[in-house]
Amino acid sequence: MSAANDVDHATIQATVAAGDVVPPLERTITLVDMVAYAGATWDFYKSHYDPEFVAAAKLPGPIVDGQVFGALLVEQLQDWLGPASFVATLSFQFKNLVFAGETIRCEGTVTEVSEGRLVADLSVGVVGEDGAVTRLAVAGGKAEVLLGQADGPGAAS
Repeated sequence: MSAANDVDHATIQATVAAGDVVPPLERTITLVDMVAYAGATWDFYKSHYDPEFVAAAKLPGPIVDGQVFGALLVEQLQDWLGPASFVATLSFQFKNLVFAGETIRCEGTVTEVSEGRLVADLSVGVVGEDGAVTRLAVAGGKAEVLLGQADGPGAAS
């Protein structure tokens, strides 16, 4: 580990405590985003991009791929903690569908901080026009983040 990572680790340790709120990440997920994600992950199931397919299923629009939420939760944590962090574990439960054009907000709270790591509880809510969460998309989320390890355990120094 480099001296720069040691400084980042020490700074994070000194400034983060259990009970701290993880800065929220808010994003409107468009159909274009969903098509790009399908291309990047080779997941071309029609419910994620084909309005005619989902209309036949009597859904209000294409369904956001559930793994997008995992990617956004990791982005939320790493945007906050910086490059000297690594999300070692992430788990969550799907609660409701999210459709193209809806805005979501990733939220979290630090529950534990110890030497070189923190744990956060996470959720993703769908945001209504008034800015309030109207339904949970993801709940029961939990992440363990290693501090001072940008590339995770076993990375070359």
